[in-house]
Amino acid sequence: MPAQSPNIDDSRPVIRQLDDAAINRIAAGEVVERPASAVKELVENAIDAGARRIDVSIADGGKTLIRVADDGCGIMPDDLPLALSRHATSKIDGTDLLDIHTFGFRGEALPSLGAVGRLTITSRVRGEAGATISVSGNDMSPVRPAAGAFGTVVELRDLFYATPARLKFMRTDRSESQAIGDVIKRLAMAEPFVGFTLHDVSGGGEGRVTFRADAENGDLFDALHGRLRRILGNDFAENALLIDTERDGITLTGYAALPTYSRGSSVAQFMFVNGRPVRDKLLIGALRAAYFDFLSRDRHPAAVLFLECDPHRVDVNVHPAKSEVRFREPAAARGLIVSGLRHALTNAGHRASTTVADATLDAFRPEATQHTPPVAPIYQMDRPSLGARTTAYQMQTPSPMGFAEAPSARVEPVIDDVEAGPATHLPLGAARAQVHENYIVAQTEDGMVIVDQHAAHERLVYEKLKNQMAENGVAAQALLIPEIVEISEGDVALIMGVADDLAKLGLVIEPFGTGAVAVRETPAILGTVDAKGMILDILDELADLGQSQNVQARIEAILSRVACHGSIRSGRRMQAEEMNALLREMEATPHSGQCNHGRPTYVELKLADIERLFGRT
Repeated sequence: MPAQSPNIDDSRPVIRQLDDAAINRIAAGEVVERPASAVKELVENAIDAGARRIDVSIADGGKTLIRVADDGCGIMPDDLPLALSRHATSKIDGTDLLDIHTFGFRGEALPSLGAVGRLTITSRVRGEAGATISVSGNDMSPVRPAAGAFGTVVELRDLFYATPARLKFMRTDRSESQAIGDVIKRLAMAEPFVGFTLHDVSGGGEGRVTFRADAENGDLFDALHGRLRRILGNDFAENALLIDTERDGITLTGYAALPTYSRGSSVAQFMFVNGRPVRDKLLIGALRAAYFDFLSRDRHPAAVLFLECDPHRVDVNVHPAKSEVRFREPAAARGLIVSGLRHALTNAGHRASTTVADATLDAFRPEATQHTPPVAPIYQMDRPSLGARTTAYQMQTPSPMGFAEAPSARVEPVIDDVEAGPATHLPLGAARAQVHENYIVAQTEDGMVIVDQHAAHERLVYEKLKNQMAENGVAAQALLIPEIVEISEGDVALIMGVADDLAKLGLVIEPFGTGAVAVRETPAILGTVDAKGMILDILDELADLGQSQNVQARIEAILSRVACHGSIRSGRRMQAEEMNALLREMEATPHSGQCNHGRPTYVELKLADIERLFGRT
C-alpha cells in the first residue's frame, strides 16, 4: 500500500486575514518587479503632477538608491500620509474605470514601494510650506516640516531590503541601469515637452549624466522629431517618415523608418496608446504586417507610433504594470496601423535611406595606418557654377556606338530626349554608363546615382504583378477531395474567425465536425499545397500575433520569384534608352528604392561628399 502523500492533511485549513504588511508586499511583487519598475512608477507620477523637468538619480543599478525630483504641483502636508495608503489616488474618483487620462490611477505604487524599501517623500506646493514623510517596511513616520523648492522629491533606498529573496533575482548593476535608461527614454518619447535627466551616482558625489533630454519647442511633430533625434540618433530622424492619419475615431501619429533603414531585431519599435508606452502583440503584429512586403523575415522595421482614441475604447486596467492594453475594436486599431504605414511608404516613392550612401562613402575611404604619412591640404580651384555645369552638360553629344556595343564600361555622356527638361533635374538623373553589365551610373543635379539594374527591375515587375493580383483577385483551385485537418475546438474557432480573409487569398475552409476543418480550395499559384501544414502554420501565427500573413507570404514569395526570373538579368548590356526608361519608371513606382527583401536598389552620392573623398573641400 503506498504511503500517504505528505501534501494531504486531514486537518481542516484555516482561513486567515493577511495583515497590511503582507498585503503590501504581495502587491509590490506585481507592481515593482525590478528597479526599473520603481523608476517607471515614480516618473509617471511626476508627469501626472504636471512636471516640466524631471531629474532621476540612481546608485548601483537602482538597488541602493532611486531619487526622482520634479517641479510638479506637489502634495499638501496633510495629504502625505494618505498618499502612502493603498488605493489612494488623485487621478480618478472610482466612478468610471475606463475614463483614464493619466499614467497612474491604481494608487498602489507608493505604498508598494514603502513596503519593500525605505521611502521618503519631500514635497512643497507653490505658496505653501514644505513637508516630508518616511516609511520603512510599512512603519510610517509622522509628517515633519522640510525646506525645498516647489515640487516633489521621492527617495527610495535599499530596494527589496524587506523582501531579501527578491534581491537574488536582480541582474547586474549594469543591466539594471540599462533597463532604467530604457524606461526613461520611452517616457521621454511620450512627453517631448518635458525635460529628463538621468544621473548615476554610484560611489557618491554628483555622479555622471547617463541621459539628458531637454524640453523641446515647436509644434508636436517638430518636438517629437527633435526628441527622437536625441534618443534614436540622426540616422533614424533623417530616414523616418511622418505618420499622421485618422479613421473611425482613432488617430495614428509618429514616425516610421524607410524599409532600407531596418534593424536586426525589434529594439527600435516603440508603441504608445493614449500616451502610455505599451508592449502589445496586436500592435507589433500590425507593424510587421505593414512592412511585410518590404523586409525579409530576419529584418525588423523601426518606428515610434502613437495611437490616440477615446479612453472608453481601450482598457488599460489589464495588468498592474499597465504595459498591456485591450482594445474594444482591435481590428480597427490594427487596420489603421497597416493602412497608415503603407500609405506613408507609398508616398515615399523611390526614396532610400541615407545610411546607404554613408556606408558607401565609408567603403570608399581608405583605412588610415600608422605608416601613412599625414596628407597636406590640397587646394583646388572653385567648382564651376550650376549654370555653367548645366550648359556644358547639355552641349555634350551622345556616343554613336550606344551602350550595347561598348567593349567595356562606357563613360561617354548619354543624352536622350527627356520629357521633363534637363536630365539633371530628374530625381534619379540621366544614365551616363553601365559598369560590369549590372550597375547603371547616372548623373543627378547635385551628385550621382548607382543603380543595381537587376534589383531595381525585379521590384518594378513585382509591383506590377501585385497590382494585377489586386485587380483580378487570387485564383483558387478546388480540391477534388477536400482535405480534413483535425485540430482542437479552440483552434477551429480561432481559424474560422479569419476564414473570410483567407478566402480572399484563395484558401477556402469550413468547419468539419467539432474538432476539424475542411480545406476545399487553395491558391492556384501555389500549386500542390500541404494543407495541414499551412493550417497549422496559420494557427501558430494567430496565437503569437493575433493575425496571420502565412498565405499572403507564400503567394507573394511566388510573385517575387516570378519577378526575379522576368527581370533584367545581371550581365546584360543595356541601351541608353533602356537605362533611362528604367530610371523614369523607378521614379514613378512606389517602393522602388528597395528590392523585394528590403535591400537598396540604388545608392545616391552627393557631389560635396564625392569632392571630400578627393580632398576638394
